[in-house]
Amino acid sequence: MKSWEQHLDLLIRARTPLIWIRSGEEERVEVLLQQAAQRLLPRQLTSWDYIQGLKGLINSEGLGARQPIAVLEWLQKLDGKIPTILLLKDFHRFCEDPGISRILRNLSGDLRHKPHTIVLCSGPWIPPNDLDDTLTILDLPLPQEPEIKNLLQNIAQKSNCPLESDVLEELTHACSGLSEIRVRQVAARALAQRGKLGREDLSEVLEEKRQSIARSEVLEFCVTNAKPSDIGGLDALKSWLAQRHQAFSDEARDFGLPLPRGVLLVGPQGTGKSLTAKAISQSWSMPLLRLDVGRLFAGLVGASEARTRETIQRAEAMAPCVLWIDEIDKGFGGDARSDGGTSQRVLANVLTWMAEKTSAVFVVATANGVERLPGELLRKGRFDEIFLLDLPTIEERFRIIELHIRQRRPNLSIPLNSVIDRTEGFSGAELEQTVIEAMHLAFAERRELQETDLILAATQLVPLSRTAREQLDSLKQWASTGRARPASVVFKK
Repeated sequence: MKSWEQHLDLLIRARTPLIWIRSGEEERVEVLLQQAAQRLLPRQLTSWDYIQGLKGLINSEGLGARQPIAVLEWLQKLDGKIPTILLLKDFHRFCEDPGISRILRNLSGDLRHKPHTIVLCSGPWIPPNDLDDTLTILDLPLPQEPEIKNLLQNIAQKSNCPLESDVLEELTHACSGLSEIRVRQVAARALAQRGKLGREDLSEVLEEKRQSIARSEVLEFCVTNAKPSDIGGLDALKSWLAQRHQAFSDEARDFGLPLPRGVLLVGPQGTGKSLTAKAISQSWSMPLLRLDVGRLFAGLVGASEARTRETIQRAEAMAPCVLWIDEIDKGFGGDARSDGGTSQRVLANVLTWMAEKTSAVFVVATANGVERLPGELLRKGRFDEIFLLDLPTIEERFRIIELHIRQRRPNLSIPLNSVIDRTEGFSGAELEQTVIEAMHLAFAERRELQETDLILAATQLVPLSRTAREQLDSLKQWASTGRARPASVVFKK
């Protein structure tokens, strides 16, 4: 597979007239283009921005300041004997102008016969339809670890406090997924506080990653204290997750195991899907990011795909982390014809990333049903496994009620057999609500919680399994065909 630099060189040598590098890291893009010019001598690099005009050419310094069309006219007249790469900063803001759009289209034809290349550098942008066929898009990936390591080494040496090799390795690994600008900000804060880089900056790196998530409209950084012990039952799922956690280690890489992709949790409301996602994050000591699928679908054409790419990049910046896609069936289970195919394109981007990702992002998707889920999402290979979280068994109901009583009344011991018999078909959330309602009954009379309170609370609650029986039966039938594994161990009576 070609590296990014090799791909860029190929586009320039092939006389690709207009290249759009999708990135807000202007300084890094300029350095990479300067390196490309050195590799492709005798090409030269010059850059333009609206305030300063052209930079990098002595005879044309400042040309085109506040005149975006003038710099294009200059390139149009430039002799082909001096191959030039022209970097235009923030130029996307002027492309809606009919005159600029026209000259860009003219140049796209002229430059196929001249060794000049126009490079536009910008973040999210929806190009005008007139330029669709003339623009070649090149996404700038986040800095790789060797690039980050070299950057940190240079900063440390300039501060006259070189980093020890083990500290450099830790910081490099921690900064993986951050943009070069973010890495420089972390380093700047460290130098301002202590005058040097060090292991103490690991917390600053995490804070920088949190700030990156805070600026997202789609991702939410979730703080949770949930533990696997807070989940009653689901022993088969817990055992599977413990195995997958081990697969994130370097030892697993040496053994030949790939990084885990993720898991899809399917089941009725209240069976512990969301709690499981939170417990995975806490027990694995990984940040939990919650993806709001609904917010991916922005109003403008093309904006949803741009948000998806940005969201994936932000999630990878937090790696290793847990990405929780809550109620994925509601986000991707609609009719593609009603939104012009946007949901299908966004889903395709997400699925491609899930199948090809090499980052330590563990995806936990939850769904209340499967009838609305597209078939490609359920295909083997998208997730490591699909689990059905069914209504709790009699043993699990006992453990769930006992757990909630112990959390709220740790010194209380009461018989539960009669209560368990009256809670068949209850979900975990409904069992929790039964305990809370029983405690309200006891507290209203200023006495200790009793078995009769639990029995009364259970008889007053109508579980979802009665009101949505057909949906639950359909879900069990689907899972029984081998498409999903049961999350609970089947107990023998």
